[in-house]
Amino acid sequence: MFAILSLLIGWLLDLVLGDPARLPHPIVWFGKMIALGERHLNKGCNRKMKGALMAIIYITGVFVATWFLRNQLCIMHYSLCIVFDTVIIFYCLAGTTLIREVRQVFLALDRSLEEGRKQVARIVGRDTSELSAQEVRTAALETLAENLSDGVIAPLFWFALLGIPGMLAYKMVNTLDSMIGYKTERYKDFGCWAAHIDDIANYIPARLTALLMIIAEAKPQLTLFVWKNGRRHASPNSGYPEAALAGILDCRFGGPHYYFGELFDKPYIGERERLLTTYDMKKAVRVNRTAEVLMVLIVSALMLFTSLPFCF
Repeated sequence: MFAILSLLIGWLLDLVLGDPARLPHPIVWFGKMIALGERHLNKGCNRKMKGALMAIIYITGVFVATWFLRNQLCIMHYSLCIVFDTVIIFYCLAGTTLIREVRQVFLALDRSLEEGRKQVARIVGRDTSELSAQEVRTAALETLAENLSDGVIAPLFWFALLGIPGMLAYKMVNTLDSMIGYKTERYKDFGCWAAHIDDIANYIPARLTALLMIIAEAKPQLTLFVWKNGRRHASPNSGYPEAALAGILDCRFGGPHYYFGELFDKPYIGERERLLTTYDMKKAVRVNRTAEVLMVLIVSALMLFTSLPFCF
């Protein structure tokens, strides 16, 4: 019951507050660790091996350190454990912050194309300097769909499976991929393992995310559409939530994009090329929120009605 309490409070805090900019955030610390390791190791020979070792050590280290600290707090007093769990869950969930950012993209576009480009650059890795208004909206909605998986469903999935240590270790996996998991000249060897580990960690959550989105919109007929279009993405996972949102909005995502100055010719997901509007953004946000609530309820039910050791 205490684990459910921590989950609900942590989720509600994210729902209301998002990521407070002035508070120290573990993901920022993860980013500094990765940047430091990459700067010292991503050079010379055996870059793939060095990148693999760094990724494995960081992920395992986060899991073990979190498990040890949490156990010590539980020994001292169970209330400290509840507080610790609540704070970690709050930090690991990233649903509200990105929704706010996506809304700001659409509001900025209403003012000017240049403002829209600058705003969407905050949440995507591609070059936004030459994007059209339609491409800016598309990029924002693609990111919203991906973030539902990476920022909400996957952390909750790993929390259900491996408790708080698993949830925080997943965030390290995701941060590694977001920083070095690119097929560019600089990262193709060093970040290879980080990208593959992220693919494995997100395999089930990405497909679960698409399913929850379909349920949220009550459109079971989209299942075949998602299955066909989700496999078109270069990523083995990102295409599924994107395909679900493309089907729900009856639009088209994907296409060629520039990342770090290199052109990546991504396949299209969906078939209907149409102008996206603020109404589409609001509908996408509603679908995201509904899927998020469904996942919280599922995890809470699992914790309540099974004897799995959710407290690690």
